[in-house]
Amino acid sequence: MAGKWVSVIWMMTVLKLPTLVTPGTGLQLPEITNEKFIDECVKSHNQNRSNVNPPAGNMRYMTWDAALAITARAWARRCVFYHNTYLKDVKKVHPTFTSVGENLWSGYPPNSFSVGKAMQGWVNEELIHYTYKQGCKSGKVCGHYTQVVWANSYKVGCAVHLCPDGIEGFSKGHASAHFLCNYFPAGNLPGSNPYERGRACSGCAEDTCQDSLCRDQTRDAAKSYNWSPEWDPEKATCGAFCVAVLVLRPVALLLILASSYIIKMQYPSMYVYE
Repeated sequence: MAGKWVSVIWMMTVLKLPTLVTPGTGLQLPEITNEKFIDECVKSHNQNRSNVNPPAGNMRYMTWDAALAITARAWARRCVFYHNTYLKDVKKVHPTFTSVGENLWSGYPPNSFSVGKAMQGWVNEELIHYTYKQGCKSGKVCGHYTQVVWANSYKVGCAVHLCPDGIEGFSKGHASAHFLCNYFPAGNLPGSNPYERGRACSGCAEDTCQDSLCRDQTRDAAKSYNWSPEWDPEKATCGAFCVAVLVLRPVALLLILASSYIIKMQYPSMYVYE
């Protein structure tokens, strides 16, 4: 019986892989499955949607969508400071949704990133140029804010990615954090206000009103997906962890076989079973 335990312990030791840290930084940015990250993204959107002025009568409550987050992560990996070029072909950015909107934020050094800071850039810094009655001031950018508070958008998925060589069009050569959020349905329809002004939830009588937002159990339900976009850079290359596994597995197997043979030769009684 002892031989079995020696083999198992050796196998566990040899096959143990190192935790991969982003080279040169040691910075750990949250994954799209991180519950705290998801909660921050959803809460920050809904807080801004609840507090619009004038009040909204038809503002829907936003919930997380995993496929939107997968798309956000895939485009963030490109490390480019422009919108996803596949948004025009919605089948390439989501398995079921019919339109997808997008906001992006970049910052360096990468440890300057937080969901709150990104939302401040999208909301506070653009809201000063926007009024419900007159819209956005000429020559100013307000589209990030209006997407955040677009009443009909009720699903959001976000991702942040560390770009060690910088972001094309923003910080080339400087390690940066690239944060994206995708939305369904897409907002910013030409000629439309982001929401209908009125008493909270007055425009969604069949929904439940929560924090001045319209909630629906079916609409807000979470879904799981076995999907990723074909253009995801990770599909075209084998990442660092993948390379480590491919290299270490055959080496580990050879070491296990060799060690088992040596141990058997040195301690033959350890491999005698009753």
